[in-house]
Amino acid sequence: MLYPKMTKSRMVFDLNGVWDFKLLQQGEKGILEQNQIFKDMIPMPVPSSYNDIYEGRKFSDHVGDMLYQRNFVVTSQMLYHRLLLRFGSVTHKAEVWINGTLVGDHKGGFLPFQFDITDIVSEGVNQLTVLVNNIVDNTTLPAGRLEYQRFPGMEEELLNLPNFDFYNYSGIMRPVVLYTAPKNHVDDISVYGKQDGSFFWAVKVKGQGKIDVKLLDQKYKEVFAGEGNEGNGRIDSVCLWDTEHPVLYRLAVTLTGEDGTIDYYEEEFGFREIEIRDCRLYLNGKPIYLKGFGKHEDSPIHGRGFDMVYNVKDVALLKWIGANSFRTSHYPYSDEMLQLCDREGILIIDEVPAVGLHTGFTATGLLGGTPNGTWTTLKTAEHHRQVLRDMIERDKNHPSVIIWSVANEPASEEDGAKEYFEPLVKLAKELDEQKRPVTLVTYKGSNPTTCKVAELCDILIINRYKGWYEIEGNMRGAAALLKEELEGFHMRCPDKPIMLGEYGADAIAGLHDLNGRMFSEEYQVEFLEAYGEVFDSLPYITGEHVWNFADFATAENVKRVNGNKKGVFTRERNPKMAAHFLRQRWK
Repeated sequence: MLYPKMTKSRMVFDLNGVWDFKLLQQGEKGILEQNQIFKDMIPMPVPSSYNDIYEGRKFSDHVGDMLYQRNFVVTSQMLYHRLLLRFGSVTHKAEVWINGTLVGDHKGGFLPFQFDITDIVSEGVNQLTVLVNNIVDNTTLPAGRLEYQRFPGMEEELLNLPNFDFYNYSGIMRPVVLYTAPKNHVDDISVYGKQDGSFFWAVKVKGQGKIDVKLLDQKYKEVFAGEGNEGNGRIDSVCLWDTEHPVLYRLAVTLTGEDGTIDYYEEEFGFREIEIRDCRLYLNGKPIYLKGFGKHEDSPIHGRGFDMVYNVKDVALLKWIGANSFRTSHYPYSDEMLQLCDREGILIIDEVPAVGLHTGFTATGLLGGTPNGTWTTLKTAEHHRQVLRDMIERDKNHPSVIIWSVANEPASEEDGAKEYFEPLVKLAKELDEQKRPVTLVTYKGSNPTTCKVAELCDILIINRYKGWYEIEGNMRGAAALLKEELEGFHMRCPDKPIMLGEYGADAIAGLHDLNGRMFSEEYQVEFLEAYGEVFDSLPYITGEHVWNFADFATAENVKRVNGNKKGVFTRERNPKMAAHFLRQRWK
């Protein structure tokens, strides 16, 4: 799906702003097809998570449906073209209605979707209504469960308990736009370039017409011209894309329709290659060590809602601290964030929202549910395939994306895990023309002896918290056990590079202790330092991602003090001692 942008043949109209909003109770969906104007609606900014805008737990922790509504104007000029309505993401399910007509629906809260509304709208004012549902269960990604709770003398209450350790923010989370395109228009572009200056393109169109392509360098100078739906070419003196010099080229595509109309679109990409050999990860033939974080799209008030200010701030902090990469834990991030990383040379492990695929996990990500029944309980396989397909289709051209992650911390030690994930890993490899590495990020229960999926992965990415959730406070013992386990994985998979996808300790900002006790900033530094010494002693370790970049919101739990405090930055992006330590280590 092409990102909506203004070109000489396309117009984009912003539908962000303040919408009308209403939480709906069970059975209160209303008769949307009657073009109903709902009463008692309140202002709601779009994009944002709805949860933290107004006060009250009943508001923020609402389970079920919610309604967004606004009017928009369509002009006669807009109707000369195809008119498309695009949502950056709606979490977790959406029904879209225009003027009382159901346009379509979408499942999955972290990827874009769009509808052709040309034949539904009319010139003048139109009413747009979006019904959003925030429930996570054993069919959704991420996964969760529904439970009814009753106390003496009280009415029964429906609870939605996530299987994952971040707050279930929801709503219209990313930008909403209308855009126009000619009747015969470019529908999708695939393009990638290699170290030797060779490149490949493939163009999909809606309708019929002749395709011409031009390759433009960073100064908009034409360096190649060709034609056809598919093709390849080669340029001399190519400038490669890497972390120090993230040079971007543009494939300019012109479709001349049979009716004489012209559609024009430019797709950015970079010439670069990713490969694995000798137990190392290579970028453009040179070994690269991944330094960075797991992080979240999370900020005060906005929740998980799109915020370009925080995106730019976060990338600036990544560069300040000496990081070169992050994982989109635990869902695909916004188009705009990936575009920024293309521009700034930040490497990305791109992850589908397959978190909570473990019936033994509770809402804080800790064991305590019902283990050993995950792959017979969950009904996510088909949805997982679709989300994986959609993510790769959206992100395939980004040079910043170097690894695909099929899941985070699933029950990969249980029987049935290999059978569940093998088709997904195969699908990822089939869909990606660039053949980027594919992985599954595993947790402590999936060790060198018990893991059922290690051989499926091109690179082993493991999450470990020895010295925090186990061996608490004993960093010498924790480091010894960590090294032993890493050596065990290397013995099992001697040809695969290994990296830590998560490791870290909670630190309350401003809490200091001369003896470096747990939850102090000193202990967080000691934890990171001890792990770093282990990494430096093992030549097959190809990266380290600290958990987490910044403090973030979670479900309430006695182990969470107003959220997860493992960030080396506070939620407001102020540095803890750990940030200065990592800056010294990584610089």
